[in-house]
Amino acid sequence: MSKPVYKRVLVKISGEALKNNCANDILDFDFMDRVVNSIKKCLDAGVQVAVIVGAGNIWRGARKGVGMNRTRADHMGMLATVVNALALQDACIRNGIEAKVLSSVEMNTFADFYTQRDADRYLNEGKVVIFGGGLGAPYFSTDTPAVVRAAEIGADVVLMAKNVDGLYTADPKKDPNATRYEDVTYAEILEKDLKAFDLTAVSFCNENNIDCYAFALSDPDNIYYAVMGEAKGTKMHK
Repeated sequence: MSKPVYKRVLVKISGEALKNNCANDILDFDFMDRVVNSIKKCLDAGVQVAVIVGAGNIWRGARKGVGMNRTRADHMGMLATVVNALALQDACIRNGIEAKVLSSVEMNTFADFYTQRDADRYLNEGKVVIFGGGLGAPYFSTDTPAVVRAAEIGADVVLMAKNVDGLYTADPKKDPNATRYEDVTYAEILEKDLKAFDLTAVSFCNENNIDCYAFALSDPDNIYYAVMGEAKGTKMHK
């Protein structure tokens, strides 16, 4: 392997990815151990790693059929991300990695309150920083907190660990003719309304010149390969 191409990264992991194919529980702990082992390889290579987790394995959006209030539903989603963050922290600690959970919502019994200063300090100390609670505000998917936190901590790239191996011209599960981009600009994503990730996050990346790289988490070592510049996926940039 060559030297890592990034010094500090933010890895965005969906809740569904942490569930993997586990039918009877919200988390696949064996799979989480594999994810953590890939993160450990990044740390051993001298890369600083922050992680933000979604919560689709626990809660996804308002239950519109019952007329649920959107703000309250999003509050439930923020809490669910903290559940996943704590589970990932536990997996890190069990595998010999120091990890801190920083929440955008104050819940001092379970996690430290997020500040950019603390996140930067923990990363410089070699700890994994796990962000929970989204932005602490409703109406944002986890994609937007991911890129905002990446900007705040000065991450070199956002690694989007997804259920598919990159960004396609169409949904590859529905369109057999869909082809994968290897390299695409945010302007093209916005112009073609490509479903890369939340368009609010895409616009933020475009305005703040943040690079993102999307790849499949089906092989957790793709996190390490991406850090080393060897993963197959899609690079997204200004």
